[in-house]
Amino acid sequence: MSSNGFAVGAEATVSNVVFLGREAVMKSRPPKTYRLPELDRHIRSIRTRNEARLMREARRAGVRTPCVYDIDLSECSIVMERVSGPTAKEAMMSDPEGAPAIARKIGETVAKIHSAKICHGDLTTSNMIVLPDGDICLIDFSMGCSKATLEDIGVDVRLLERAFGSAHAGMDEAMDAMMSAYFANVPDADAVRKKLEDIKNRGRYT
Repeated sequence: MSSNGFAVGAEATVSNVVFLGREAVMKSRPPKTYRLPELDRHIRSIRTRNEARLMREARRAGVRTPCVYDIDLSECSIVMERVSGPTAKEAMMSDPEGAPAIARKIGETVAKIHSAKICHGDLTTSNMIVLPDGDICLIDFSMGCSKATLEDIGVDVRLLERAFGSAHAGMDEAMDAMMSAYFANVPDADAVRKKLEDIKNRGRYT
């Protein structure tokens, strides 16, 4: 396995690699020296396993995610498909007129994972890749969870709203398209709306 390209995040490092002749990405969680070694290995292993499982469950729910090629729990690493394409953030910034259509697909995609009780945990447009057919591929499930409660889903939607508004200030039409598509496709939309408003109110008064 050879590599080129490298990125370091708060929790993991991501590098481009070649795995069995295929272009791939390897995501590794390096040890954290501030934690006890045994606890650190346990946390990194659980988070690695959880991320791979969430990607698999999201795909079962009809959402495009990178295919997982290999998992090494001893090294706390995942080798996965390298998905080509601009991030949703890049695509919308480069083509503001096309932003509402992309945002609509984002809303539909998030509704699919929430319908399957999966939360992403970091729904920024930088964690979404626009595929050639216009579909959305979700990446980086490291903050996600399964068996999501209504509270989990409400928080996920609130984070999506805030991240979108921050990254795409002034794109009100795109924001409206995203939220309309989301609520048109998520089960029990009224309950999610109510929970979302409750979460917003908590933020106002705390």
